[in-house]
Amino acid sequence: MKKTKNIETLHNHGLLKTPEEEGSRVDELKHDTFDASETSKEMPKKESRKTEEIKEEKLIIVYGKQIVIYLCSKYPKNIIEIYLSKEIEPKLFSSLARTNKAIIRLDNKKAQALAKGGNHQGFLAKILAPTPMPLKQIKHHTKLLVLCGITDMGNIGAIFRSAYCLGVEGIILCSLESLALEGVVRSSAGALLELPFCVHKNALDVIHELKNEGVFCCGADRSGEDINTLERHELGSKKWALFLGSEGEGLGGKISSKLDRMISIKLKNDFDSLNVSVTAGILIHRMC
Repeated sequence: MKKTKNIETLHNHGLLKTPEEEGSRVDELKHDTFDASETSKEMPKKESRKTEEIKEEKLIIVYGKQIVIYLCSKYPKNIIEIYLSKEIEPKLFSSLARTNKAIIRLDNKKAQALAKGGNHQGFLAKILAPTPMPLKQIKHHTKLLVLCGITDMGNIGAIFRSAYCLGVEGIILCSLESLALEGVVRSSAGALLELPFCVHKNALDVIHELKNEGVFCCGADRSGEDINTLERHELGSKKWALFLGSEGEGLGGKISSKLDRMISIKLKNDFDSLNVSVTAGILIHRMC
């Protein structure tokens, strides 16, 4: 009874909308991102300049209970709308309503379409996508990661999460044809929104730019010297960048030859290699 009353209260204040009230708009929500043209069709002409600026931003759908709750508590300004496909506890419903964003009820079919078949747990949100930083700006940071050819969004998200927790100041992603921001927001548990990042096509250009800034560039490779030989005092107050390659191909000869030093984690047992996100976490911990 209490839950129904909460829903009715929000409905009366215009915070909760049903698919019927949304008309055909919910049916037209796309699976990937939302562009300004879609949003502008629904907005009254008297919207402020601030709203017009939001229309020009890239919008994405994220899903999953924990990430949606996290975004509502930490980044309510980034949220455009919240979608629920199941009944939830009144206390949790009230916490979502405190964002003062529209909460739209969806049937499971529409929720599955928005999540592209992913496990949404009944929670989805349309949010402003994080904006990449230009290379000329991010290169001034002191502790950087450069990911070369790593394409798995789960690994990228895990690296963002470890990097943010351990003190890295920015991440540069190279050799990516596309970056599924919604996937990285989810797999990083929201760390993508906390950490500056840049997307650049050519890793060799990145090395050139960083070295011109006096950045010490080192790369991870199983043939490199043991990370334990690279003492923290050697880095001192130096600006540094750690380059990580894909699990299959590594950094490659052209990139490795341009770096100042190659480092590795010496394994206790004879095994192929560590997962790249695990490697990143260990190396960052030793270097920060």
